Amino acid sequence: MSHAPPIAPLLDHLTTSLRTLLSERGETSPLMVGIHTGGAWIAADLHRRLELTEPLGTLDIAFYRDDFSSRRLNPQVKPSYLPVPVEDRCVILVDDVIFSGRTIRAAMNEIFDYGRPASIVLATLIDRGGRELPIAPDAVGERLALPPGRQIKLRGPDPLELVVEEQT
Repeated sequence: MSHAPPIAPLLDHLTTSLRTLLSERGETSPLMVGIHTGGAWIAADLHRRLELTEPLGTLDIAFYRDDFSSRRLNPQVKPSYLPVPVEDRCVILVDDVIFSGRTIRAAMNEIFDYGRPASIVLATLIDRGGRELPIAPDAVGERLALPPGRQIKLRGPDPLELVVEEQT
């Protein structure tokens, strides 16, 4: 296990990128939603930094994953919480690390179960490439290439720390 880049500059960059993107799109009241667990931690920080007025939402996508049965997952399911309707809203979907794109696909499926947003902006702290689905983040803290057999994980919530470890 080794340490990855420090979190603060990545959050600074992600905040600036999101602020610029929202301004360019004329979005004044987006709904931010973090994916449990790491994405929810990152979303809480971004929500505060961007001074968003809508309450922060969270998603638990455990039962929406396409590999749920094949991986014999026994997740600790947390309830999803979307504080306001998503219908015709700009939703900022936040995750800590994007890799294959499958977690994001599952999160979008769950969001659409709540309604049809006008748009979804994807923000991730780390983009490590390796996509299996055509899903790309709109705002990224950092793009990071890892050697085979390594993965990056966010630990937290206090303090938040990225670590690189052997894949299990």
